[in-house]
Amino acid sequence: MPIYLSPELITPTFQIVNIVNAEEKAVGCLVTLFHGKMIYAYGILEEDGVAEEYKSIVRHYLKGLSKIGKDVELYSCLYIGCKRVKLTEDGEIGGEKPGR
Repeated sequence: MPIYLSPELITPTFQIVNIVNAEEKAVGCLVTLFHGKMIYAYGILEEDGVAEEYKSIVRHYLKGLSKIGKDVELYSCLYIGCKRVKLTEDGEIGGEKPGR
């Protein structure tokens, strides 16, 4: 089943984006906070069945956000259910570092 990003709230300092399925039911969310040259991202997906799509859509979204400035550091903490996941094998997307 396909999933999509659905912006809930966007300000200059943070974003809340719902992850929705084809029926527009929220199955997760992604929250990003911008602080200087740092971006903090926290995401959770409630349904296991779309895990790979979730990782792909979030990876591309964060990769785009990391291009907003030079020397941007991206810290992420992502979960599928109760299990923490990495978006890539080496844990890096542009300047991404695992959450503190």
